[in-house]
Amino acid sequence: MKKFIYQLPGVFILLLLTLNANAQLTSEALKANMIKDWERAKIYTTEYIDAMPEDGINFKATPEVRSFAEQFLHLTNGTVWLISNGTGATSTYAGKDLEKLPEYKASKAALLKVVLDGYDYAISAIKGLNTKKYAEKFKSGQMETERINWINKAFEHQTHHRGQTTIYLRLKGVTPPAEKLF
Repeated sequence: MKKFIYQLPGVFILLLLTLNANAQLTSEALKANMIKDWERAKIYTTEYIDAMPEDGINFKATPEVRSFAEQFLHLTNGTVWLISNGTGATSTYAGKDLEKLPEYKASKAALLKVVLDGYDYAISAIKGLNTKKYAEKFKSGQMETERINWINKAFEHQTHHRGQTTIYLRLKGVTPPAEKLF
């Protein structure tokens, strides 16, 4: 019985190491899946922008809503801000309201470049994030949540705004790109 009791700390330590290794694998798998999803979203967004005719870049479905380009510029601003909060990476567009900058609405090529730069920023920042920081809280203004939640909100935000542009394409007589779940 004494031998068993003396072995308990070793068994307990082994169990803790195994649990920690599994948690790390889970964190790394989560990170890999996030990167994969962001890369897929980048391709999907490219297809949306490519589908819009050049003369539709500044098209508005109604006068009071954002134009097609402004939706994607807003998407990019949101992605960079939320990912910056989630990862701690330096924001590439800090203090810039991309929606208000005419150079990004001048052509489809200019729009696509800035939007893809935003996706590249997100992917790079997530790749550089230490998975041990997922649960770390970060506060911006009145909002405070774990870093992983900031990243999830960024993905939700870009999905929402890309989805809004479906009607813009349809109003221009274009069939939107097929859904890309995987």
